[in-house]
Amino acid sequence: MKKTRRVLSMILAAAMMCAGMTACGGTSSTGGSANAGSTAESKAESKDEGAAESKDEGGTTDKALIKVGIINNDPNESGYRTANVNDLKNTFTEENGFDAQFSYSLKNDEQIQYAQKYIQDEVDYLLLSAADTAGWDTVLKDAKDAGVKVILFDRTIDADESLYEASIVSDMEKEGATAVEWLKSQNLDKYEVIHLQGVMGSAAQKGRSKALDDTAAELGWTIVSQQTAEWNAEKAQQIVQTAIDSGKSFNVIYAENDDMAKGAVAALDKANIAHGVGKDVVVMGFDCNKWALEELLKQNWNYDGQCNPFQSSYIKDIIDKLEKGETLSEKKIIMDEKGFDASTITQEDVDKYGI
Repeated sequence: MKKTRRVLSMILAAAMMCAGMTACGGTSSTGGSANAGSTAESKAESKDEGAAESKDEGGTTDKALIKVGIINNDPNESGYRTANVNDLKNTFTEENGFDAQFSYSLKNDEQIQYAQKYIQDEVDYLLLSAADTAGWDTVLKDAKDAGVKVILFDRTIDADESLYEASIVSDMEKEGATAVEWLKSQNLDKYEVIHLQGVMGSAAQKGRSKALDDTAAELGWTIVSQQTAEWNAEKAQQIVQTAIDSGKSFNVIYAENDDMAKGAVAALDKANIAHGVGKDVVVMGFDCNKWALEELLKQNWNYDGQCNPFQSSYIKDIIDKLEKGETLSEKKIIMDEKGFDASTITQEDVDKYGI
């Protein structure tokens, strides 16, 4: 369907050139817009702009831009998300052959609205990092009917695989399992855990929570507090401060991202509670921000789980193959990731893996 529109546009463009007498040229324009109360960012182009191939003065042919709608979480959500957003922006440019539009939200219903708009705008590809794993079936069916190819990145969703071309993701359950196995290996005298969760329902939250929930139930660990701080350092600090003020005993902070671990540490520092290697409280985070790995190197934190934000090259490779009519050999691409222990991390690890 998308190819047909491009061919029709090429025929119309050729007819206009033949008309000659009344033809006129124009330059493309780009306008940005943002919805009030949201973090949506749009780079909107006119519907047919860039659809037809054109010739420059030297007679060479310019390839039509591929229209891409990218739906992501809030760029300010975390250092991980900032790196992820910048990676996508640096790849999906006009210079690389793309007409890209971007929208951001931590709310599933808002993301679905953005997706519906992109389908109406007749994008060629819809790239999606879903805020929640559920609720996507209808809009993905609409995309398929409209000939829009969907590629998931960063997060999985609960939908039939036939509704999307591929997914490039981290194995969030494996991230959680790796972290919890590390925690078990510390052989603490007791396990009293403050569990700081990410945005509820997200793939990252569900995967990283599952391993801790299962192990705590199996081994009788005490979950002193389990609340969502929505990836936010300030909210995490408030939760930990409340636990401290209530006099609750705890010796582990299991934070589902680095920013929440940072907020937790701020509360510990304020209360003069020692944390890190050989200290009173074990501190665990995820994402491997460079500043967080430096905290491990200083042994102020104990563990950090990697989550790779650099997915754009994988996505572009898939689009390139689909544009050539090739069949994808894999539907789900899982990126290699690891966990880092403060007792063994090196400066080389910080420089290589820090984001």
